[in-house]
Amino acid sequence: MLTPAPRATKPQARPAAADLLTWYDRHRRSLPWRAEPGEIAAPYRVWLSEIMLQQTTVMAVKPFYLRFLDRFPTVADLAAAPVDAVMQAWAGLGYYSRARNLHACAIAVMERHGGRFPATEAELLTLPGIGAYTAAAVASIAFNQRAAAVDGNVERVMSRLFAIEEALPKSKPLIRALTLELVPDDRPGDFAQAVMDLGATICTPKRPACALCPWMVPCEARAAGTQELYPKKLKKVSGDLRRGAAFVVLRADDGILLRTRPPQGLLGGMVETPTSAWEPSYEPAHAMLDAPMEARWQRLPGIVRHVFTHFPLELTVFLAKVPKGTPAPADLRWTLRRDLHEEALPGVMKKVLAHALGSGAAPVKTPKAKDER
Repeated sequence: MLTPAPRATKPQARPAAADLLTWYDRHRRSLPWRAEPGEIAAPYRVWLSEIMLQQTTVMAVKPFYLRFLDRFPTVADLAAAPVDAVMQAWAGLGYYSRARNLHACAIAVMERHGGRFPATEAELLTLPGIGAYTAAAVASIAFNQRAAAVDGNVERVMSRLFAIEEALPKSKPLIRALTLELVPDDRPGDFAQAVMDLGATICTPKRPACALCPWMVPCEARAAGTQELYPKKLKKVSGDLRRGAAFVVLRADDGILLRTRPPQGLLGGMVETPTSAWEPSYEPAHAMLDAPMEARWQRLPGIVRHVFTHFPLELTVFLAKVPKGTPAPADLRWTLRRDLHEEALPGVMKKVLAHALGSGAAPVKTPKAKDER
C-alpha cells in the first residue's frame, strides 16, 4: 500500500526585511535614476522614473528617461516648457495622459511648493497624476518615509510569499497591508527598491529562481511548490476590434498633413494624420466620406495593426500626393517629412507613416507594456 506524500505545511519563519536588504546590498541593480549607496535620491528623478515605468519595462524606459532628463533636467525646466514639447519628448512611451499629468504636476510643484516636491504621501497625493503607488515610491525612496510602494513586482512577490488566494485586483488592499508590515523604520527606500529588484530578477513571472531568493525559507508558495500559480488574476476581457481609415497626404515639397488630437481622451494632445472614427463596424469602402480633402486617393495594400490597452485597432491607409502650395484644411497643418521626429507622434501614427512613406518616415520605437520591470 502506497503511503501518501506529506502535505506541504506553511513555513514557520517570518520574512524579515533585514534578509532582503542584505541581498539587495550585494545584488542591487544600477539604474540611471537610482542613487548610489550613501547618496541621497533626487526627488525629481525618482518621480520622473516612476511615472515612466508605469506599465513599461526598465530596458524600454532607460533611453527615454535619459533623453527626457537631458531635455528637462529639473522640475523647473519641465514646468516652463510648452506642453507640446513635453508630449513630443514623451512620444513612443504610450499612455499619453501621463505626459499631460507630468507637465501639470511639474507646474503644481513650482506654484504650490516653490519647486520642491513635498515629502509625505498625503501631500504627494494632492499633485496631478500622482496615485497611491507613485506617492509611496517617492515618499520612501526620495524622502525615506515609511510607505508601501506596491507595483506589479511587489504584488507578485507578496502574493507568493503569503500564498494569497484572492485574485487581483481585489487582493490589492491585503497586499499593501502585508507589504507595509514588512517595511522597516530604517531604510524604507532601499526596502522598496529591493522588493522591486527581487521581483524583476529573482521572483519572475515564470521559472522564478527560488534557490537564490533571500525569502525562500518563509515563502508559502515555494513551500507548496505553487510559485507560478501566483498572483491569482481575474481573466482580462479584451475590447472589441475597432477599424478605421488613416489618410496620409504628401505635398510636393515633402510636407505631411497632420493635426493635433483634442487634449482629453485617447491619445489626447498627440499628433496624427487625419483619420476616420474608429468603430467595430467601420467599412473602408466608404472611407472617402472621411477624407480630409479632395485628392486622388490611393488605397494602400495591407493593414496597420495596433493594440491599445482596451482594444485592438486595424487601420486601412490611404495615400494622396498634392502640388506644392496646397493649403492645409482648417485645423490641420503641414510638417516637412524631415521634421516628423519633432512631432508628438504616438506609436500607431508612426506605423501609419512608415506604411505609407517607407520605414524611414517615422521609425517605430514603442515599448511594450509589461507587468514587471
